[in-house]
Amino acid sequence: METQFLTDEKGNRTAVVLPIKKYNKLIEKLEDLEDIRLYDEAKREDDGYRISIDEAFKIIEEKRKLV
Repeated sequence: METQFLTDEKGNRTAVVLPIKKYNKLIEKLEDLEDIRLYDEAKREDDGYRISIDEAFKIIEEKRKLV
C-alpha cells in the first residue's frame, strides 16, 4: 500500500493515509528529533550542574509525555 491522499471536491489535498509501518517509523524519528532538541536545550542552559544519564532519560520521558 502506498501513501494515499484524501482530497476535497476541488481536488485540494486535505489528509493523508499512511501504511502503519511508515507511520510508526515517522513517529520514531520525531521522538529522536525531540530527544536531540531537549539535549541541545540542556546544553544551552548548561550551568555546570550535572545529572546521571538515567536521570536525564527520566526527565526526557516526562517531557515527552507532556507533548
